[in-house]
Amino acid sequence: MDFEMNLLKFDAHGLIPAIIQDVNTDEVLMMAYMNKESLQKTLETGRTWFWSRSRKELWNKGATSGHYQEVRTISYDCDADSLLVKAVQTGAACHTGERTCFHNPVLEAAAEDSASAGILNEVYEVIMSRKREMPEGSYTTYLFTKGIDKICKKVGEEAAEVIIGAKNRNREEVIYEVGDLIYHLLVLLGEQGIEPSEVYRELAGRR
Repeated sequence: MDFEMNLLKFDAHGLIPAIIQDVNTDEVLMMAYMNKESLQKTLETGRTWFWSRSRKELWNKGATSGHYQEVRTISYDCDADSLLVKAVQTGAACHTGERTCFHNPVLEAAAEDSASAGILNEVYEVIMSRKREMPEGSYTTYLFTKGIDKICKKVGEEAAEVIIGAKNRNREEVIYEVGDLIYHLLVLLGEQGIEPSEVYRELAGRR
């Protein structure tokens, strides 16, 4: 990375903006500044480090909150004056407790326009947060509490419901039941410690 480090254009204060993006959902989580030292520590530790302009010191994201960012990739833009860091986010990225720092909408797409394949990753992240925090009253918590036998049973039941809907030629029923099946499959992946991206790579190999 030394050669690429020299290519980067740090500003007059020795800083470069770093955009942090969820590696699974592509959601933009936050933006902060790095200097050469914090970037080097990020590369060495595999977790994000930044330079605090207000405190005038290095800070390791998650050191006090436990909401670490495990770095997967780092790239720079065409002008070499900003970074894109893709990471696995534990907990909330924002100090307010919100998942992302960009939680104040100015313009929002209609719900039907915002749905995409990325929703699978978003649902998986919610499932994993339930697994970590185990909030009372959550159906996902209930499944993790009951364990693998219950989760597998639900996968089987939902698969059967999909088959019934398909045999009935009921479009709405198929859509609903496939949604249930996919949710329970994501819970199963979470129980096994498998990320959706691993399944995506398996599918990509079958093209």
